[in-house]
Amino acid sequence: SDSEIYVSPVEGITDDFLRGADVSSYLSQIESGVKYKDFQGNELDEPGFFKLLAECGVNAVRIRIWNDPTDKDGNSYGGGHNDLDTAVTIGKWATEAGLQILADFHCSDFWADPSKQKAPKEWAHYTFENKTAALSEFLKTSMERLYTEGVNVTMVQVGNEINNGFAGETVRERINSLLVTGTNAVREAAASSGREVKVALHYTNPESSNLLDYARDLKSDGVEYDVFAVSYYPFWHGTTERLTEQLKNIADNYGKEVMVAETSYLYTPDDGDGQGNSVSSDTVGVVLNYDISVQGQANEVRAVINAVKNVGDAGIGGFYWEPASIPVRV
Repeated sequence: SDSEIYVSPVEGITDDFLRGADVSSYLSQIESGVKYKDFQGNELDEPGFFKLLAECGVNAVRIRIWNDPTDKDGNSYGGGHNDLDTAVTIGKWATEAGLQILADFHCSDFWADPSKQKAPKEWAHYTFENKTAALSEFLKTSMERLYTEGVNVTMVQVGNEINNGFAGETVRERINSLLVTGTNAVREAAASSGREVKVALHYTNPESSNLLDYARDLKSDGVEYDVFAVSYYPFWHGTTERLTEQLKNIADNYGKEVMVAETSYLYTPDDGDGQGNSVSSDTVGVVLNYDISVQGQANEVRAVINAVKNVGDAGIGGFYWEPASIPVRV
């Protein structure tokens, strides 16, 4: 009531609707000197940061996991140095705050997205059969470690934005064969730990008609999963009406839950770190349907949550991408 930011409530949101945040870079942020504070200006320690998220309505966090994000000399590639140890550290803080964890396995040593889906360097020269075995072993041992450490993993992504490939494979049959192996490994690891987990598969470009093709091919190739997840960035991916339409088609035709795994919007035109911004008012070919302001950002978040809710009961929530990532000049 005392905030200058306002959005109308999204009707019908239940307690189990995922109101998530990807906080994968949190640990590297604080190691870089970032200080987080509460609304009264008090500096937050690590447990306090995640407690504040929970108090503000966040009920889940997403954490990416790379296999070995270091070079031959042990130097981090950057990007949050998100190996399994980092995921355990962040996951334990989040669990202590009562949050659910979505473990996002890229099955790569660094960023995996539509433009690049490189196999981990250890697997690079494996035969397909050996890669399949390595994928299964990596997911099982990683999940067992997370559960043993007490991390509340309730959902797992096998791959990240896998439109054009997965773990170095680009042919549909091989991609989906690996997904069968990966989803089975996750379920086996959860069962052996006495846990239940949802398996999500993550794509992007929800404005494209290809999205339905992926869902069709997954069914045809026998890939068993629970959640069809998409990235949705409004400056690249069309309208929220189209987002709802696409997600609803998948939910209705394939019986899957659906969600937005990533979304974000710019709140300032300023360059905070001297590296330039991914999107600005000068970027050619993007659509900025919301003001570049804190209120505009809030409006985008509200619109995306509403778009997922409009799918119906199958729309289970969304995650804002890296809200705690603060630019640091070094």
